[in-house]
Parts: sequence; C-alpha cells; structure tokens
Amino acid sequence: MQLTPHFHLDQLIASETAQARGIDNQPDAIALRNLQALAEGLEQVQTLLGHPLQISSAYRSPALNAAVGGALRSQHCEGLAADFTCAEFGPPLAVARAISTHSQASAANIPFDQCILEYGRWVHLSFASPDTEPRQRVLSIHDSRQGYLLGLVDAQGKILA
Repeated sequence: MQLTPHFHLDQLIASETAQARGIDNQPDAIALRNLQALAEGLEQVQTLLGHPLQISSAYRSPALNAAVGGALRSQHCEGLAADFTCAEFGPPLAVARAISTHSQASAANIPFDQCILEYGRWVHLSFASPDTEPRQRVLSIHDSRQGYLLGLVDAQGKILA
C-alpha cells in the first residue's frame, strides 16, 4: 500500500528481526492510520533534505519491540516514529540540525514530536498522535546509562556545531 508518493507501507513495517524470528509485524487499524501520518511527515523531511531517506526502523509490533529491546512506551509501537539516515544529505547530526532548525525558523514547520540524534548514527523522528500537540523536543543520546540530553549535544552536554 502506497502511503505517500515516496513511502510504502512495506517500507515502514519491514524488519529483519521480525522476519528472522517469525514475528508478525502487521499494524492494526490505529497504527495504520498513524503510519499514514508518519509517512506524510517523512515526506516533508525528504523534501527539506532533497534526498531519499534510508529507513532502518519504523513500526514495531509489541512483540518486535520487545525482541529488539525497545522502550516500553516506544512511539514505534504506535506507528508514530521512524529511525533513518540520509547519507546523501550528510551525517545524522546535519540531518537532525536541518529538521530542528527548519521547524523553529519556518511557519511551514515539520510538526514533529521528538527529533533525537541517537548515538551519532541515526535520527529518530516521531510525531504526536492526532489528538496530542507535538512537543517539538530535540534530544541527543550517546550512552544508554547517561540517557537523553536536551538539544543536539555531545556526551558532555556541549552544543554540537
């Protein structure tokens, strides 16, 4: 099912872990509605960056989320989050900066809930459920023991240029 011009449902539910372990990763009706909204948000990001996104994880059924060690209340389980890179645009820090800067400076912002630079290797972008106001929270995580840090910062809290 084509959700938007550049994003197909299969792309947002694909999982090597689910396939290898025989986990059903089909979304229910609510998650499918959320995946439509996620795809629309990802379209905005792809337009902003001018290059295709490489999605590594989006929807996760509760069983899949448990198998990959995801957070208990992960927005991935609701179909509201995706992890991705965009190598043609630049490193994950540049991608996260472009999304967060554009959303703060533009009236036509991308209404994300959270934009997280994760371990310097990918961007986690989530959107709020339809009945919730997006927080537009920008975070970084470098070490799971240290947890999330406010803003695009290094492990010591220094703002990343």
